[in-house]
Amino acid sequence: MNATDATDPAPHGPHDVADAELKQLIDGIGPRLRALRRDRGLTLEAVAATTGLSVSTLSRLESGKRRPTLDLLVPLARAHRVALDQLVAAPASGDPRVHLEPLRKGHGNIVVPLTRYPGRVQVFKQVLAPREPKLVTHEGYEWLYVLAGELRLILGEREFTLRPGEAAEFDTREPHWFGPANTTAAEVLHLFGPRGDQAVVRTGPSAPDPRTTVTGAAAVSRT
Repeated sequence: MNATDATDPAPHGPHDVADAELKQLIDGIGPRLRALRRDRGLTLEAVAATTGLSVSTLSRLESGKRRPTLDLLVPLARAHRVALDQLVAAPASGDPRVHLEPLRKGHGNIVVPLTRYPGRVQVFKQVLAPREPKLVTHEGYEWLYVLAGELRLILGEREFTLRPGEAAEFDTREPHWFGPANTTAAEVLHLFGPRGDQAVVRTGPSAPDPRTTVTGAAAVSRT
């Protein structure tokens, strides 16, 4: 073994390679956080107020003097409205296309998440296959817009049929179910958020029922 071999810092085994890649990954997070903050015109004080993290912690994260952990990165991802993986690994540059990843659910249903950041309102494109109605309740608020096919919406004891170009929104604490109105799949744009976050529809009058938007035909609004 010569002197060059003894001092060569290059990784040789698989563990060395993994360690080097991990170090490179972690070293890139701080500069990425600083670039995101500056791109948005934010000061460290502004980010601290939004995330609840101290200015000192944020400064040390950006300079690489503090190791990034999930409990630090999650509030930062929310504050910057980016996906967590965008903080950990920079997205490919120069390509403006959004690379969507459809998720296949049971019984032929397909869900395409359109929001890739942790936040209040989540947006999905869904292809719904025919299925039997099963009413559910949970906390939150939903907004549906039909892209193709016909959608059957059940809200408590009421039932509606939505066609392409029609939308409905409702409080999910009310028993509800939606799916294709016939044997053909329905395609919808689906927004889901916490209770109190409502979509604003400016093409019709305000709803008298605080739990269901009623414009035009029952719980339906046409855009």
